[in-house]
Amino acid sequence: MNHSDDPPRPSRRRLLAGAAGLAAAGVVGRARANDANLPPNVASWSKTLGDGVGVRPYGKPSPFEKDVVRRDVQWLTASRESSVSFTPLHDLDGIITPNGLCFERHHGGITEIDPHDYRLMLHGLVDKPLIFTLEDLKRLPRVNRIYFLECAANSGMEWRGAQLNGCQYTHGMIHCVMYTGVPLKLLLEQAGLKTNAKWLHVEGGDSSGMNRSLPLHKALDDCMIAYRQNGEMLRPEQGYPVRLVVPGWEGNIWIKWLRRIKVGDEPWYTREETSKYTDLLENGKARKFTFEMDAKSVITSPSPQVPVKGKGFLVISGLAWSGRGKVTRVDVSLDGGRNWRTAKIDGPVLDKSCVRFYAETEWNGQELLLQSRAMDDTGYVQPTKDDLRKIRGVNSIYHNNGIQTWAVKPNGEVENVEVG
Repeated sequence: MNHSDDPPRPSRRRLLAGAAGLAAAGVVGRARANDANLPPNVASWSKTLGDGVGVRPYGKPSPFEKDVVRRDVQWLTASRESSVSFTPLHDLDGIITPNGLCFERHHGGITEIDPHDYRLMLHGLVDKPLIFTLEDLKRLPRVNRIYFLECAANSGMEWRGAQLNGCQYTHGMIHCVMYTGVPLKLLLEQAGLKTNAKWLHVEGGDSSGMNRSLPLHKALDDCMIAYRQNGEMLRPEQGYPVRLVVPGWEGNIWIKWLRRIKVGDEPWYTREETSKYTDLLENGKARKFTFEMDAKSVITSPSPQVPVKGKGFLVISGLAWSGRGKVTRVDVSLDGGRNWRTAKIDGPVLDKSCVRFYAETEWNGQELLLQSRAMDDTGYVQPTKDDLRKIRGVNSIYHNNGIQTWAVKPNGEVENVEVG
């Protein structure tokens, strides 16, 4: 619903004309251009030969994009071997995260595994224990699927109020890529499950021995044993050579450097699902096995790391996702949630994957309170932070999917705030 105090929605022709005028005036851009390279002059790069084929055997981004990198916050953890880096969501578009920018979360540092020495063990309540090499896995029937992966602690610093100034830091523990690998169901069928099989114990080969309990019904549904990401082999920080993919569920259970799967009849209650990755409520009780990541969204631009560069045409862009299924709609508010308009979702809409949304407006220097809220095909609607706190309190650091607010100031700067 829109009211008269909403900024007007100008026509596309007017918006595009305004944007062209800003560009011509040099308002749009991060640095002053070199006049010698501007028309009608012949630019310097047109006067010399560039690098030939073979000089760059593995492609890298332009040096002018050197600031588009993962970043960390060193005070978040005591050790960088057990820490996190954040995807630069504000510098990306579309839904696919480049491999070199996917966030990291480690508990014992990055493990380097010689693929010739890699083995995956499958045992427990099975008819035939099996050991797979990497080549064994590659010879099996494979699938390609695009999924988001979100750490349960994403936005975890925001439970008690606005803390970190940038969507890279508030929401950057997420990425969305195409995985290639083997359905876990296929491996379990080869081993043969005992009739009392109900849970899996999945364990990584890193120095922390990361492990979790995985319900069998999920393993048989859509889990994958992945060895490729966006076409190429997994990066070491993403679990090379093999990781577990658990679509829509919290990232901690997506075990990297996967070395062992044990089939059992009950959960193991490991360290990572008792002392951590539970949600402490106000009454002192904790929710356990909160695997699913609820619908969530964030406006990536404008945001604190992407201020508004000038008045006129403004494209609001963001990401939305849901571990319950497909995102069917995203609404955007310019006034802190008093009025909402439906954004345009552009690009593929896939199960348990990110979607990219856009909303267009004209900015005349007025203050804005930008918000987005996602809805999925189960009917779930992303809650406000206040509504979430009424149910969950503020003692947890996990599963915070409350609506984010960015305040756009008259000078174009953007700040992380909360509204009542």
